[in-house]
Amino acid sequence: MSHSEANRVRIFDTTLRDGEQSPGASMTLEEKLQIASTLEAMRVDVIEAGFAIASNGDFECVNQIARQVQNSTVCSLARAALGDIDRAGEALKPANSGRIHTFIATSPLHMKYKLQMEPEAVIDAIHKSVSHARGLIDDVEWSAEDATRTEIDFLCRAVETAIKAGATTINLPDTVGYATPEEYAAMFRTVTERVPDADKAIFSTHCHNDLGLAVANSLAGVAGGARQIECTINGIGERAGNAAMEEVVMALKTRGDIMPYHTRIVSEEIMRTSRLVSTVTGFTVQNNKAIVGANAFAHESGIHQDGMLKNAETYEIMTPESVGVTKSVLTMGKHSGRHAFADKLKDLGYELGDNAFQECFRRFKELGDRKKNIYDEDIVALVDDEVATWSNRFQVISLNTYSSSNGEAVANLTMAIDGDKKKTVTYGSGPVDAAFNAIKDLIDMEPHLQLFQVHAVTHGTDAQAECTVRLEEGGRTVNGQGAHEDTVTAAARAYVSAVNKLLVKREKQAPGAVAAQEVSTTRGIIRAACGPPFYLSVSLAENLKVLMSSKR
Repeated sequence: MSHSEANRVRIFDTTLRDGEQSPGASMTLEEKLQIASTLEAMRVDVIEAGFAIASNGDFECVNQIARQVQNSTVCSLARAALGDIDRAGEALKPANSGRIHTFIATSPLHMKYKLQMEPEAVIDAIHKSVSHARGLIDDVEWSAEDATRTEIDFLCRAVETAIKAGATTINLPDTVGYATPEEYAAMFRTVTERVPDADKAIFSTHCHNDLGLAVANSLAGVAGGARQIECTINGIGERAGNAAMEEVVMALKTRGDIMPYHTRIVSEEIMRTSRLVSTVTGFTVQNNKAIVGANAFAHESGIHQDGMLKNAETYEIMTPESVGVTKSVLTMGKHSGRHAFADKLKDLGYELGDNAFQECFRRFKELGDRKKNIYDEDIVALVDDEVATWSNRFQVISLNTYSSSNGEAVANLTMAIDGDKKKTVTYGSGPVDAAFNAIKDLIDMEPHLQLFQVHAVTHGTDAQAECTVRLEEGGRTVNGQGAHEDTVTAAARAYVSAVNKLLVKREKQAPGAVAAQEVSTTRGIIRAACGPPFYLSVSLAENLKVLMSSKR
């Protein structure tokens, strides 16, 4: 292996799996395919597409991404149960390059209380699950869940068992974000030094951000011998999230002087991917977020501005262009034609199908009639919103509202519901309240509104608004985003986006669904299939049929 290859860090993106486990984050198949395409354009090494056994919807997502992606490895997660592993292998059959990622907990706490298994049974489960996966596919990753709270002797034994059984990648995750950088680096050094044939596998980090150390721990793991980092766009994920891919990549790129490692990520694609994930999940990126926040390259202090004017390196350790941030450029207007619009989309990194392009162009022309200055950010917001919503079962067609300080607001709403147009007129304490009441009247749902926020895409009173809505129903929480030059319409689109995601949640967690079958040959394998219940779903069409049959 060349020195350059030995120092290459593989990027394993789990936005579509661990990222989707963020409370409120739920993605449709179309949204996952769009994100997968963008990750492939970034040259991500491994895309963890989902958890194939979790539901029919998850299986379909993994399977379709495996068909679509050609240049990245597509991965499916699987517990240490033969049924999980078989389902993952089936989903990955179309993949040009596929990987099964199987895991089991190894810490005393998890083995005793979660698995209720003795250590010997866990070792047996590791051997059987990895061997079974290797019989289906050449690329197998094994993870020691809660590795950072696992006794080091047992961890070494577990890793040795996984490598002997055929694991090609060994992941030692900081599952609960407990470790410090020094501890994490030392764990990798100890394991790679003590385990026979450790050089036959690539070691991987997977860090959560409960103490704000996910990126620092990931980099420390690389210093300790890991050559794969598992991460997510914008750092989304369970609880406080995962290591942020953009931060990991740019840290390695910027500080090559003390970290002589490199990735193959096309960093110029970072901002576009960040915006897409933000739009799809409904998680707005905080302004002071490293690399991709709105203020990441902003300078207000007079001293900073003076230094920037003299030499940008005085206060910028990387260029905005290196992560895909470009100066807002006024280039388009209402007289621009389809060809010019298509060229602009290409410059911004978008490739749309005919239907999505035509709808985006229609909205662009409408925007040009209402907004004097159209900036790149306006087009990005418009396209991301359209990509995230054009295939939804519920869609806002038109909305007219009237309000005054002396009476109730009125909303006149037309929606498409599974292809059929529905209309209603409702009232509310203000235009947004009236619009939300109109939506609830047409869909006959009463989700609880947990969050509603608005921000402007660009400057000026005619700026497009981007709205985020968080809804909760029956313990399910989802986020939706919408963009429009009219703030109330943006709010309505965000609400409907969230409603569509509630339907996705219903599909994945349908109470009457068939429990996922777990095939096992030993009591240990059965107990290895632990964690929350996962279900095969009823179809979305069936959910809609039930939903609409209850309408008055």
